[in-house]
Amino acid sequence: MRHFRNDLGLNVFRLPVAWQYLAGGQLGVDFNADNFAKYDALVQACLGTGAKCIIDLHNYARWNGNIVGQSGGAVINEHLTNAWWQLATKYKNEQNIIFGIMNEPHDLDVPTWATTLQWVVNTIRSVGATSQMILLAGTDYSAAGSFKSQSANALSGVKDTDGTTSKLVFDVHQYLDPGRAGKTTDCNWDGLDGGLKVLADWLRANGRKAFLTETGGGNTGSCSQHVCAELDWMK
Repeated sequence: MRHFRNDLGLNVFRLPVAWQYLAGGQLGVDFNADNFAKYDALVQACLGTGAKCIIDLHNYARWNGNIVGQSGGAVINEHLTNAWWQLATKYKNEQNIIFGIMNEPHDLDVPTWATTLQWVVNTIRSVGATSQMILLAGTDYSAAGSFKSQSANALSGVKDTDGTTSKLVFDVHQYLDPGRAGKTTDCNWDGLDGGLKVLADWLRANGRKAFLTETGGGNTGSCSQHVCAELDWMK
């Protein structure tokens, strides 16, 4: 990270971690001390660069296949807020931390998921982590192009504890290969028409912001062309 920060000027690093890893495979308990310490070492290395560091719970809105708050009681909102209570308590005084509540939710009821997100926002703020950005991810694997149609209405209702939304930023992804999933090495679009442009228009109209936390393509000529076009447009 220090190389990318010092030599290339990158200023944000996303640090994925599995919920099960932190919790030692046990739902609703204190984190495994050894595992949390290992993850914290990564976080501290990131913070040491002076960059922003995204805590990314990389679980697709699930614990072992059960959707949080939508699994008949198998995994409830309190389980997720327990995890975020521990994370927010640990990093509440770190101004360069960004809380990424969940990576790529999918195949779920979005209004119910918005309620889960509200629970987590309230929990993070309740421990004193009041200044940091919080990332809110919608369904369809956080796809930028479908955010407006599938997630925007419900997630717009999630508020900070003071009633504002300026520190609540939507978390979106956009891959440039034919399947839009980053599974092939060739790219066939730049992610703009039908993707980021649709999202950007909606964001401007509604006074909101989004963070593109995943994008990319393979090491091919087509991807170099389209990734560069995407990044040039966002500058």
